[in-house]
Amino acid sequence: MTDRTPSAAAAQPAVDLSLEDAGALAPLVTPQDAATRIADGAFHIDVRSETGRATAGTIPGATAVDRNELDALFDQASAQKLPAAKGLDTPIVVSCGSVRGSGPVAAVLRDKGYTDVVHVEGGFDGWKQAGLPTDPPGGSINQKAGQPS
Repeated sequence: MTDRTPSAAAAQPAVDLSLEDAGALAPLVTPQDAATRIADGAFHIDVRSETGRATAGTIPGATAVDRNELDALFDQASAQKLPAAKGLDTPIVVSCGSVRGSGPVAAVLRDKGYTDVVHVEGGFDGWKQAGLPTDPPGGSINQKAGQPS
C-alpha cells in the first residue's frame, strides 16, 4: 500500500477537552496500566502525526495510525481493516500527544462497536515520564498502519 496524504481535516485544530471530558469519551488509564494491557496482548495504536513521532520519539511496538483513516482501518467489513483489530472485542490502547488527541479517537472506535478501548493519561509524555520504553526521535520506525511489515 502507498502512503496516504492526510485530508484537510488533519489541518483542523485539536479538540479542546478537559481531562474529565476526555475520560468521558473512553476510559482513561495510567501509562503503567496501558503498558500492562499491551503486555497482555492489547493492540496499541499511536495517533500522533508523523511529525510528532519524528520529533518526540516513538513507543516500541505501537502501530502508527492516521486518525483520518479510522473508518477504513477499523471497519470489520473493510478490505483495509488492520489484522490486529481482529474483532469488536479486541483490546485497544490509544496513545497520542495528549488526551485531547487520543480521547476523540478512542470514542470513535467505541462508536464503531469496539468494546475494550482505553486511552493513555498524559499521552506520549506521560508514558515517557513513567519510565516506560520509548525510542528516541529518529530511532526505530514503528510500522505504519496499512504498510507492509
